[in-house]
Amino acid sequence: MSGIHPFRVLRAKPLWIANGVITGVLALLFTVFYVGANIDPAGHTKNLPVGLVNADKGAAVGGKQVNLGARITESIQKSTASGGKIDWKVMDEKEAKEELGKGKLFGALVVPGDFTSSTTALTDTATTKAPVRPTLTVLTNQSAGSVGSSLARTATTQAAENASLQVGKELTAQSGTGQARLPAAARLLLADPAAVTVEDGHPLDSHSGLGMTAFYYALALVVVGMLSANVISGQVDHTLGYTHNDMGPLRLHRPLIRATRVQTLAISSTLMAGLSLLMGTLVLVGAVGIMGMDASHLPLLWLYSVCAIAVTGIGALTLLAVFGTPGMLVVTLVFIGMAVPTAGATTPLDALPGFYRFLAEFEPLRQITDGIRSILYYDAQADAGLARGWMMMAAGLAVAALFGFGVTGWYDRKGLHRIPAETKPEKTAVPA
Repeated sequence: MSGIHPFRVLRAKPLWIANGVITGVLALLFTVFYVGANIDPAGHTKNLPVGLVNADKGAAVGGKQVNLGARITESIQKSTASGGKIDWKVMDEKEAKEELGKGKLFGALVVPGDFTSSTTALTDTATTKAPVRPTLTVLTNQSAGSVGSSLARTATTQAAENASLQVGKELTAQSGTGQARLPAAARLLLADPAAVTVEDGHPLDSHSGLGMTAFYYALALVVVGMLSANVISGQVDHTLGYTHNDMGPLRLHRPLIRATRVQTLAISSTLMAGLSLLMGTLVLVGAVGIMGMDASHLPLLWLYSVCAIAVTGIGALTLLAVFGTPGMLVVTLVFIGMAVPTAGATTPLDALPGFYRFLAEFEPLRQITDGIRSILYYDAQADAGLARGWMMMAAGLAVAALFGFGVTGWYDRKGLHRIPAETKPEKTAVPA
């Protein structure tokens, strides 16, 4: 007993400096990762994939075959109005539906089959019928992310409106003095002939969180795996006798069981793999059974959930084993700090700064989210993100095993054991 009052440690400068540096760096990093990724999505958008469909069959005008839809799609492709933010993908209606149904398009602009015939009918001076305004359809895709769908909708709607004005100029120039003989309604429509309507290109069920349940479900899996790793690591250390366990006012301590670092990591990883069966089941029961989340392919969703928790947990255990006490900070940064902004759930990867796009290539949450999104929204299609999710989880598990057992094995070989050294008896001088 030193007799020093405990509160006197607050006078120690190293205590303030060490904790100040750690907490300050965490505050700065989390701010940079979260705010920096989402501060200007529109400004950082580049090559956001949007479909461009011309289903117009054309019509005979003045003895010539005319296809205004082809003119519109061609002008949109050549336009520089988007500043490189939109990557227009020319395709037919079937391809557009398939791409929207895989989350590979954030939206689409569709020119209908009767566009030319409906548009040119506005210049028909012989008809007495009320003119029918042609329609350009903007398709959205909330399943690919609300922000990305919103960006695509804005750009596509603007492109459709500009195309309508351009067609109006051409029709006005062609009709010339004949405009005076047109019905009053037709003359009003001639300058801006096309109406723009917005439809959901890939409708979701009502309990799909407007396309966000995949992200939150994946986030739950990652957080459960990460926090469980911290619990399991502490409980294994307590069971082996390396640490005590405080239960309220009680302090429990077990007899020491000697174990190398490699053995300790193997025990923790085995426990994590086994308990992932329980945790994955409970996450699925909580989301679908209790909260009523819309989901299909339940056996596959269960298997994917179990594997995601296991891989995340073993990855976190590896970092804890290699870095020790600071490992939890590293785990938090890797699985939460850098992961949430780069998951592509709220802000699409195409609207992130370059550094965040780089992180998204290997951040676990992004890979897991893509797989969950495929299962929940895209009928578990492999090329909708599910195949990548499985491959990246397998790669992550392999990297964690090689890194964790490689480094802890090196610690053991260098004699950096967790086993306390035996206390040697003090030597005493023997009198002559």
